[in-house]
Amino acid sequence: MAGFADLNLPQGPDKKSLQSLLEAAAHLGYSTVALNHVIDFKEKKQEIIKPVCPSELFPSLPIVQGTSKRIKVLTRLTLVVSDPSHCNLLIACTTLDVDLVCINVTEKLPFYFRRPPVNMAIDRGIFFELLYTPAIKDSTMRRYTISNAISLMQICKGKNIVISSAAERPLELRGPYDIANLYPFYKSKTADNINM
Repeated sequence: MAGFADLNLPQGPDKKSLQSLLEAAAHLGYSTVALNHVIDFKEKKQEIIKPVCPSELFPSLPIVQGTSKRIKVLTRLTLVVSDPSHCNLLIACTTLDVDLVCINVTEKLPFYFRRPPVNMAIDRGIFFELLYTPAIKDSTMRRYTISNAISLMQICKGKNIVISSAAERPLELRGPYDIANLYPFYKSKTADNINM
């Protein structure tokens, strides 16, 4: 059985809603989730708050459906770049020490994906994250999400793509095979390296 992961569950202040998100993820078959801490640097000297350990939040984690193992909970830190220009994507792909580049694909992008920086990011082991929750909320966001995702997939040739939810409520989570139906490029020949 394949192990599926959702690497973007926003960690909010409400422990009960986070617990219900984890239970829903385990029920849908995700063996690993990452709690996302978002930091938006608007001031130059802003302190990053240390994330809370998942074992402090939950005394017992839910069991993944179809297995006898408990869900694995990771932590993740997201730094928001407020200017979504091609220059910032170029810097993130070529020089920054990052693991994942999350691009807001729910609106018309002010730039086109270019093959040289994306290929350099792939060579450096950087993955690109696509979020599916906005695509199930609104038809306009769905159109932009699919259009921008296909554009990125054509440049990446199906390599180093991570599909995550960013779900704030359990009803926004979808099963791994349901996500494959949301993204038409998942069924293409180049989609062998897509991770969910």
